Amino acid sequence: MEVFDAIHGRRSVRKYKSDSVPEEVLMKVLDAGRWAPSWANSQCWRFIVVKDAETKRRLSETLTPRNPATDATANAPVVLAVCAKPGLAGIKAGQPVTDKGAWWYMFDVALAVENLCLAAYALGLGTVIVGAFNHGEAKRILKIPGDIEIVALIPLGYPAEAPQATVRKEIGEITYADSYGKPYKS
Repeated sequence: MEVFDAIHGRRSVRKYKSDSVPEEVLMKVLDAGRWAPSWANSQCWRFIVVKDAETKRRLSETLTPRNPATDATANAPVVLAVCAKPGLAGIKAGQPVTDKGAWWYMFDVALAVENLCLAAYALGLGTVIVGAFNHGEAKRILKIPGDIEIVALIPLGYPAEAPQATVRKEIGEITYADSYGKPYKS
């Protein structure tokens, strides 16, 4: 699959078939996340593969009320818990290098998540990135140590639906020339 096909075709999938994800396919998805760029190659991301039905159910209960990904989290064949080790990204010699400080790990994790989701789509899988959940409770359920942050949950499996594309803003609405506010004209 061409990269632009994956970028334009990937959707947030919230309904999955019960078919399991073959281990070799899952490893390709995880490998794509592993190859994301990161600050000074710090690779601050950590992935937890959740297949246990009871654990997925308990994680689904951490989502915010009426979260449309609750059923997906409980019932997808796999849920990836994407975590980060703060203090690696955005830091040099123990000091923050940007005004974003130690929060740069969020950027690095987002790069890994995008790689995971695009690879999953290219392999015929669906994903949805879930951020609205009780992070503290999810950490407790997954026995995540205190020095690791959980960033997102990603249900993963074969789609039982084909969501339609949502409307995107035109390039001219989000792109400026030389300074903010001056419209970019191609």
